[in-house]
Amino acid sequence: MAGASVVTGSPADAAGDQGAVVVSPKQQDWVFRDTDGREVTLRGFNVSGSTKLYENGLLPFRTTADAARSAQAMRDLTGANAVRFLISWEGVQPAPDRIDHAYLDRAIAQLRAFTDRGFRVLLDYHQDLYSSYLFNAGSWYTGDGAPAWVVQAGGYPKESCGICLLWGQNMQNNAAVRQAAYDFWRNRQLTTSAGQVRVQDAYLAQAKATMTYLKQQLPQAAFDSVLGFDPFNEPFDGGLDGGTGVDWEKNYLMPFYQRFRTAMDEAGWNAKPAFVEPLVFWNTGFFEQGGMTSVGRLGTRWVFNSHYYDGARMTVSPAPASDGTYAEVMNEIRQRATALGTAPLVSEFGNKLSGTGSDRTPWMVRAMYQGMDAGVPGRDWWSGPAAGGSVLSSLQWQWDVYSGRHHELMNGNPDKVQTEGDAWNGEDHSVVAADDAGTVTPRLDVRVLDRLYPSAVNGDTLAFAYEDLARSGYGGAGRQQAWLTVASSMPEIAALVKDRQYGVLVWRGSAATVPTDLHLPRSFAPAGTTVVSDLGTVGGVPASGSVRAVLESGSSSAYRLQLTAPAGSAVHVALVVNTTTGTPATAAQLAAARTELTAWTNRQFPS
Repeated sequence: MAGASVVTGSPADAAGDQGAVVVSPKQQDWVFRDTDGREVTLRGFNVSGSTKLYENGLLPFRTTADAARSAQAMRDLTGANAVRFLISWEGVQPAPDRIDHAYLDRAIAQLRAFTDRGFRVLLDYHQDLYSSYLFNAGSWYTGDGAPAWVVQAGGYPKESCGICLLWGQNMQNNAAVRQAAYDFWRNRQLTTSAGQVRVQDAYLAQAKATMTYLKQQLPQAAFDSVLGFDPFNEPFDGGLDGGTGVDWEKNYLMPFYQRFRTAMDEAGWNAKPAFVEPLVFWNTGFFEQGGMTSVGRLGTRWVFNSHYYDGARMTVSPAPASDGTYAEVMNEIRQRATALGTAPLVSEFGNKLSGTGSDRTPWMVRAMYQGMDAGVPGRDWWSGPAAGGSVLSSLQWQWDVYSGRHHELMNGNPDKVQTEGDAWNGEDHSVVAADDAGTVTPRLDVRVLDRLYPSAVNGDTLAFAYEDLARSGYGGAGRQQAWLTVASSMPEIAALVKDRQYGVLVWRGSAATVPTDLHLPRSFAPAGTTVVSDLGTVGGVPASGSVRAVLESGSSSAYRLQLTAPAGSAVHVALVVNTTTGTPATAAQLAAARTELTAWTNRQFPS
């Protein structure tokens, strides 16, 4: 496959202290903004499911060197600017009376491999099915999260999921998993080697200790690059006691989040939001419950943090994904955040890369990104771009440099060594793999992963859309079809973008004069990129001027496009086209395209 990584940057190339990100208002919505007041879009990956594995010491990477190689490859290959960094309760607190600072030191070193290269980092306390210690050595499934001492003190029944086709069914069918979760939310008192301990109290105490230690040990610039904390991955109830999922969120989940928020404040994280997830079933497509509709407005010290997996296509639906498939579900996430008075984040999404149904994955992921770029199908975008809503920040599951090369003893069983895929419950979601030399190669079409996106907009984004032309298969195979189609009323723009990757950004400026940044995919070499804008039209982007290309921080091969507008609240537009192939456009053609673009902007976004 094309796109193997060569480590080309270094921490020294990074931007240094990029400042914190906060939740800030934008008309009727809420978005992330940086210290310059620019509207920030976070794009990247989860690192990684390897945190679930004992072979990795419950951390994303086996060594700091592996973390550095992975971060560099991610920066160079995709232009990602954020990661969700997984840690484990079991790793932090292996005994009721001990915090493992050596574990946290290793986590800090791995985390800094990303912050030193210009990434922002969301920390995530990860759990699935509550704990691996609920499962016996011969089980079909396993979990991660709670330490052995918690499960031993709980005295849970023998685990069994019965006839479960997916590991997630354990949340509904496995009595041990359900009882353990039920106890956590009700803060059951446990008898441990350290005496009487309430389980949720213990969790919050170790979380506060972790956050206090991280703030003490991280340099200020690195700490500023930490976005906040995800307190609990994919919360599930364990039992509703006759109520609904909405009731459970109000009576159990939100009080826990309030307690975690207090722990953040006491640990010195008061300026960072808590990235809180609703009940995991809220948008699965089956037996939906929850959605945080009864918890009141969250406000700017919180982020509505959702996952999205297409439950139907992962199980029973044979339908392929196409233009506009995920516009509605991504709009639901946008709308939930708006109702809660905060910004949204999609911190997990994706699909399997092998096995039955994986032939549909390339366009499923493509359609998910399309829905996060704009909440309208591409066929309708040019006629109603403002309806697309804000660009969703998102972190794909997952980026595992050990994909297919694991050696994990499932539930400690030497007769069940897991090597393939993610080495966890039969999953295979990593979009990359690495060879013996550590060279990282995309497994999914790089045109899906390395995307044009507005990483920092000076003012307010009014509309954005991107045509990636990603093929329907793997490794450049399969069908190519444009989804973002230009109306026949704009023939010059249609001719310019025909059979080419391109994106359009419309934004309203601010009183500041800082640039608007868009990540340029590697296929958009600056010399082969054409920009048509009210700020100027260039065929081949120079290294200086109001329209210029500069290196992404932390990389010597990935570029971003910088557009600098005069101060003021005027509406601006930029059409960015990959013209490395095809017949070069003439000056007259570009001028005609600019005339069409200006007229379109004035119609769709009148002053």
